[in-house]
Amino acid sequence: MGEKLLMKGNEVIAEAALRAGCRHYFGYPITPQTEVAHYMAKKMEQIGGVFVQAESEVAAINMVYGAASAGVRAMTSSSSPGISLKQEGISYSAGAELPMVIIDIVRCGPGLGGILPAQCDYFQMVKGGGHGDYNLTVLAPCSVQEMYEVVVGAFNIADRYRTPVVVMGDGYLGQMMEAVEFRDEEPIAKIDKSSWAACGHKMEREHNTITSIYIEADVLEAHNNKLQAKYREIEKNETRVEEFNCEGADVIVTAYGTVARIVKNVIKDAEKEGIKVGLIRPITLWPFPSESYAKYADKVKGFLCVEMSTGQMVEDVRLAVNGRNTVDFYGRTGGNVPSQSAILEEVRKIAAKKK
Repeated sequence: MGEKLLMKGNEVIAEAALRAGCRHYFGYPITPQTEVAHYMAKKMEQIGGVFVQAESEVAAINMVYGAASAGVRAMTSSSSPGISLKQEGISYSAGAELPMVIIDIVRCGPGLGGILPAQCDYFQMVKGGGHGDYNLTVLAPCSVQEMYEVVVGAFNIADRYRTPVVVMGDGYLGQMMEAVEFRDEEPIAKIDKSSWAACGHKMEREHNTITSIYIEADVLEAHNNKLQAKYREIEKNETRVEEFNCEGADVIVTAYGTVARIVKNVIKDAEKEGIKVGLIRPITLWPFPSESYAKYADKVKGFLCVEMSTGQMVEDVRLAVNGRNTVDFYGRTGGNVPSQSAILEEVRKIAAKKK
C-alpha cells in the first residue's frame, strides 16, 4: 500500500475506478455525487480516457451500454432520481449481460426529495428497479477506505460474471473526507472478451451481437435460466458481510453504510449498561448475507434493523430470520439520521424481553 491521503468519498470513487482500469465515464451532474464527474472530467483528459457529460441520465446509461458492448471498462454515477431514469438502460444491460459499474450516492425521496443523505434506494437497486427477472450485484461500503476497495472489486465482479454492479452509498459517504490508502498498483485481470464483445474482428471470426431482445418464448426462457444460474454463482461466491460482536449477544442490530458506523458506537454505550449488542453489516445488499442471520436466529432476544428509510432492508432481514425470532425496525427519513440515543432506546426494549 502507498501513502495515506485525505480525500472526499466521491473523489475516491473516481480515483478507484481509474486505478481499476476504467477509461470510459458517462454521466450527468446531480447532487450529492457530482464530484465523481468533476474528478473524472479532469483526470480522463490527462490520461487519454473518455469523459462525456451526457444530455440526460437516460443518454448516459445508454452510452455506458455502448462502451461496455465493446468490452471496455465503463462507469456511470448518479443519485436517486437520476438512477430512476437509468433503470430501463440498466435492465437492458442486465439482459445483454454487459459488465459495467453504476454508482448511486443516495439522496432523500420520493420524487426530487432533497440532497441530504438517505438509504431509500434499497428497493430500486436491490430488487431491480427496471423490468424483467434480473439481479444487480449491490455493494454498500461504510467508509472512504472501503469505497476504494469496493469500487475496484465492483469492476472485477462485473467482468467476471458479465453483469452490471452497483456501488451504493449515502450522501454522507460521498461528501465526507477520510484518510485513504491506495495500493501502488491495481492488478487488472486480463479477461478475454473476444467471444462476446463487439470490438472489431477483421473478418477473422463470426460477428458478435449484443442484444437483450429474444422474440421466441423458449429462447427467452433459456436466456433467463442462464441468467438465473449466473446469479446463483454470484450468491455462492460474492456474498460479503461483517459480523461484529455477535457471539453471545443479547440483541443483534443490522445496518449498512453510515448507519452501521453509528451502531458501533451504540454497542459501546449498551455495554456500559450490561447489554451485549452485535452488528451484522451487509456489504453486499445483493446477494444478501442471509446465512449470517440464520446462524444467530435462535441465540438472541431479537433483531433490530436500523435504516435511513421507512423500512426496506428490514424485509430481507425478516426473510432471513424466517420467523425464528422477532425483527424490529427503527428508521428516519427526509435526510434525518438515526441517533445513538434513539437506537440505544430501541435496543433496551428488545433486551428487556424474556428470552
